[in-house]
Amino acid sequence: MRFRGNTQFASAVGLVLGLLCAVEAAKVNKHKPWIETTYHGIVTENDDKVLLDPPLIALDKDAPLRYAGEICGFRIHGQNVPFEAVVLDKSTGEGVIRAKDKLDCELQKEHTFTIQAYDCGEGPDGANMKKSHKATVHIQVNDINEYSPVFKEKSYKATVIEGKKYDSILKVEAVDADCSFQFSQICNYEIVTPDVPFTVDKDGFIKNTEKLSYGKERMYKLTVTAYDCGKNRASEDVLVKISVKPTCKPSWQGFNKRIEYEPGTGSLALFPSMHLETCDEPITSIRANVELETNHIGKGCDRDTYSEKSLHKLCGASSGTVELLPAPSSSANWTVGLPTDNGHDSDQVFEFNGTQAIKVPDGMVSTSLKEPFTISVWMRHGPGAHEKETILCNSDKTEMNRHHYSLYVHNCRLILLLRQDPSEAENYKPAEFHWKLDQACDKEWHHYVLNVEFPTVSLFVDGTTFEPFLVTEDYPLHSSKIETQLTIGACWQDNSGHDNDTESVSEPTSGGNARMAQFFRGNLAGLMIRSGKLENKKVIDCLYTCKEGLDVQLPEEVASAVKVEFNPNQSSLTVEGDDIDAFDKVMQHISYLNSRQFPTPGIRHLRISTTVKCFNEESCVTVPDAEGYVMVLQPEEPKISLSGIDHFARSAAEFESQEGVTLFPELRIVSTITREVEADTESEAAEGADDDPTVQETVVSEEIMHNLDTCEVTVVGDELDGEHESLEVDMSQLQQHGLEMSSSNLGLVISGVNTMANYEQVLHLVRYKNWHTEALFDRKFKLVCSELNGRYISNDFKVEVNVIHTANPVEHANNAMVQPNFINPVHHASVDLSGHNLVNAHQASVVPSAATIVIVVCVSFLVFMIILGVFRIRAAHQRTMRDQESGKENEMDWDDSALTITVNPMETYEDQHSSEEEEEEEEESEDGEEEDDITSAESESSEDEEAGEPEDQQGASRQQQLEWDDSTLTY
Repeated sequence: MRFRGNTQFASAVGLVLGLLCAVEAAKVNKHKPWIETTYHGIVTENDDKVLLDPPLIALDKDAPLRYAGEICGFRIHGQNVPFEAVVLDKSTGEGVIRAKDKLDCELQKEHTFTIQAYDCGEGPDGANMKKSHKATVHIQVNDINEYSPVFKEKSYKATVIEGKKYDSILKVEAVDADCSFQFSQICNYEIVTPDVPFTVDKDGFIKNTEKLSYGKERMYKLTVTAYDCGKNRASEDVLVKISVKPTCKPSWQGFNKRIEYEPGTGSLALFPSMHLETCDEPITSIRANVELETNHIGKGCDRDTYSEKSLHKLCGASSGTVELLPAPSSSANWTVGLPTDNGHDSDQVFEFNGTQAIKVPDGMVSTSLKEPFTISVWMRHGPGAHEKETILCNSDKTEMNRHHYSLYVHNCRLILLLRQDPSEAENYKPAEFHWKLDQACDKEWHHYVLNVEFPTVSLFVDGTTFEPFLVTEDYPLHSSKIETQLTIGACWQDNSGHDNDTESVSEPTSGGNARMAQFFRGNLAGLMIRSGKLENKKVIDCLYTCKEGLDVQLPEEVASAVKVEFNPNQSSLTVEGDDIDAFDKVMQHISYLNSRQFPTPGIRHLRISTTVKCFNEESCVTVPDAEGYVMVLQPEEPKISLSGIDHFARSAAEFESQEGVTLFPELRIVSTITREVEADTESEAAEGADDDPTVQETVVSEEIMHNLDTCEVTVVGDELDGEHESLEVDMSQLQQHGLEMSSSNLGLVISGVNTMANYEQVLHLVRYKNWHTEALFDRKFKLVCSELNGRYISNDFKVEVNVIHTANPVEHANNAMVQPNFINPVHHASVDLSGHNLVNAHQASVVPSAATIVIVVCVSFLVFMIILGVFRIRAAHQRTMRDQESGKENEMDWDDSALTITVNPMETYEDQHSSEEEEEEEEESEDGEEEDDITSAESESSEDEEAGEPEDQQGASRQQQLEWDDSTLTY
């Protein structure tokens, strides 16, 4: 009973204990896990491990209970969170956060989300698990330098003005796609192009290190790169173009410095596109001076280069001019010894170097100082010297050394000495006229004209009148019979006096100057003296006026707005106005004109000087001078050709007649120029593709018309003998055409500016006369014509005239008079005498004189051989008569012997030269002509004999007929 009671007690205790255990078991997972409230993490892009601060650790107070005290995981809350949390140790609660995928800082630099920790619950099944509070996690994605800098622009451009130094010209800018400050920032820029005057700073600003020059470089091209702070270089460098703009300087713009002028094209616009750049400065007026510099051309500019005498005549001056410095020629040779410029393209000038002078032949000047007269000269002189330098001087030849009149330069003064001849009144009279002139010493060409009408003298320098500043008086000269000497370049004086003024130098061919003094140093040309006439102003202006100059055709719309003025010789002009547009139009219409048919080639410099006025004078702009030049091209040179009959014969009677023989009856004067023209490409293509492609030009000859100024007829061989021969020309025709003629024993010279047609007419009338033609067989002459004082010269046209002598004009008048005059054409064909029908002795004389003499000697030798043969024939004939042959055979033998006698002498001569005749065809023709002449002479001699023998001998044999009287032969 007691045991049963204990059992019940034990059961009750067990039940209570079980209930207690159950209650205790229900209270095992009673705590929540615990984590920090905030976490900060760092993760590097392209990596998954996140470094958290503080570390991710979850704590649970239920520990060390299994399950309840263990951390089973972490839960992340948020949308598209690229992270996950992983438990590393359940018992300690340690965990990590890592990225699910590779992160890109450039896409998202920071991530924020919440995280919770949860325990394992009350058992393996995780029942009754508990969660911690939510903690905030901030994760920053660290950048890596994966991107290079990139410039915002593909290229950069800027413009700067030369001569200025800039603080900043332009800014280049590059960006980096990296997300971090370190790697996304550009820390440095660099100019890659070496040796450029530019620099760039770390912010990308480019500036110049020196002042730039537009003339040195108009555009700079730079290559620039960039570096980020991670030292990554830009993926592509950038090109920077910096243009240099010239400083806006007021100036003339838009014209060519070289302007080519082709002769014969008329006016040429010099500045067709020129305009004045004023840099927007307000201008009130403009004044420009355009100057054409021609001082180096001829005597200051381009003029006709005819002789000074011809120029005076062309300008309307009356006759009576004496040219003291002519171009050297056969008729005027006193200037031969002077050095000249030798330039046929321009004027011929003479140089005097202080040791040379010339004497003018006596009789060239017959100036009477009582009458008005004129002296004109071109002179270039300078600088001034203390000694007298004589231009022209007329002084005593011997003894007294008196200067009758002279023109000289002394200390930049031009002085004319004019001593009066003896007169009844021994009073003081004006003797020296002084002009103080800058032109006398400026080394430039000037034209001087002195009109002397005693007691007054007027001077024109380049067409401008100058009055003497000083006139001194002196007594007239004493009466004397001493002859005077006219000299140029010095004064002639006797050695016995004026030793201090005299230089002893060698005597040149132009004339002795061992007794010369007061030598001139400079250049002279065109020295003339005109006796008894005064030059008028119109003639003076004509002599001085240039053939080239500036011209302008004012447009109607601007004629009233602009004023234009020229200087006398049109070498410069001045333009004034206040409207810039109108001013530009006038400048664009300024042209150059050269009216010469054959101008002097070369450079003519141009200069434009400009002054402007502004509203604000203090800041008014300055326009620099503009310079250029006109290049006058070489003109097409004409070829003057003389043609006509160059060989003919006339009877001696015509040479001795009053009219004489015309030398140039069919003369033709033609002038041509040769030009190269482009070939017709279409015609060339039609001819075929195989033609030479390099041949693109064709030479074409074109006939032109121009004047002549000289034609000279000279005798070839012996000089003319004035006692029995002369060259004459119709003086009335000369005067009608305004030409002049001078003659000497060398020939004649026709001078004066006139057309080729008029020269032809005059030369057709040139005649040759000879009063004693007995010993004359031929005469040769040469004709040469020229233009522009020898600049262009024709060919030498030579004419040979043969004299036909008549042996017996009475008996052979019917034969001699009907024969036409022998004419040999231009191609110099040989005289054809092969017909053997010349019956008179004078017919055989139409050969050169030397050949005639040879023929006469040969004929004489032939006659001797024939006479010798006649005797031998007679002896042979007597032997033949003794033979008893028939008469017919005798006749044939006689004929054979006669033929043998006639021909054998020449056949022997021909056999000796047969080899030479076979080698040279020309010698064969000449020998043939000689044979014909001899045969003709033989025939003529036979006829002469037949005419002179008595009738009673007509029946004699043939060998008797060969014995003629040879006294009629001409040896």
